[in-house]
Amino acid sequence: MVVVAVRHRAVLAEGIGHLATAKWPWLFAAACATCLTWVAAAVTRQGAVVDRLPKLRLLVTQFAAGSANHLLPTGLGASAVNLRFMTVCGLPLARSSAALALYLLAESVARVGLLAALLIAFPHALQLGPLLPEGAWGPLLLIIGAAAVLVVAVFALVRRLRAAVASFLRTALGEARSVHARPSRALALWGGSLAFPTLQAAGLVLVGLALGLDVPPAHMALAYLAATVAVALVPTPGGVGSVEAALVVALVAAGAPVAVATAVVLAYRIITVWLPLLPGALTLGALVRWKVI
Repeated sequence: MVVVAVRHRAVLAEGIGHLATAKWPWLFAAACATCLTWVAAAVTRQGAVVDRLPKLRLLVTQFAAGSANHLLPTGLGASAVNLRFMTVCGLPLARSSAALALYLLAESVARVGLLAALLIAFPHALQLGPLLPEGAWGPLLLIIGAAAVLVVAVFALVRRLRAAVASFLRTALGEARSVHARPSRALALWGGSLAFPTLQAAGLVLVGLALGLDVPPAHMALAYLAATVAVALVPTPGGVGSVEAALVVALVAAGAPVAVATAVVLAYRIITVWLPLLPGALTLGALVRWKVI
């Protein structure tokens, strides 16, 4: 991140300068959308289990889990916090793990589904061609294929791992059937899963409006979803570095000037990541101290 910032310091400085032009009502609306993402996450977590979880503690845990996400890569921090919370609430570890897997699956399906719907509705919104080096798709697809082959080979050769995964899948499928047998839980699971990325994208759109970004809101939402799906496999804690770079690239591909796109991404990440970080860490410490997690 430091190397990239130094190499592109002129663009970064111009982007920071644009922050002074932000319209505060839109930024406040973006902060409200960010707060609602914790509500959506809590609803989805409840939808992933049949047992009733304590509502207030569940909501506060989602806020605290955000700070834990910055300690471990690829969302492991939030997953660990929620796994601990469910076990403290009395759910066996196997069922808690199955509920966590169901949550991650539903959120991924909803995010990719929203991205696919927007790509169908606006097929020419992102122009990635000029931004990618020539011949980049071949090596990228080769790496993805090699990773898939490696995963299959490991499962085929390691019998204990194969048995453990099979046992977990049986538990997870049983939990999924139980959840979907109750319409209220299924509605919470899939409704919250759709609301979560929608609110995140809305936050970026509102920041774009605050900074006068001349890109249609639907295209900004599409850029956000494309960027977050693309960096899902990059194991950086909290997506720090990878998300910022991907969002700038996606917004530029949607037609935004580089400096304004940089300002939008900086403001968005300040609202969604850096401002809640310290309160979230303090809340996490309090929850541990009070044995909520």
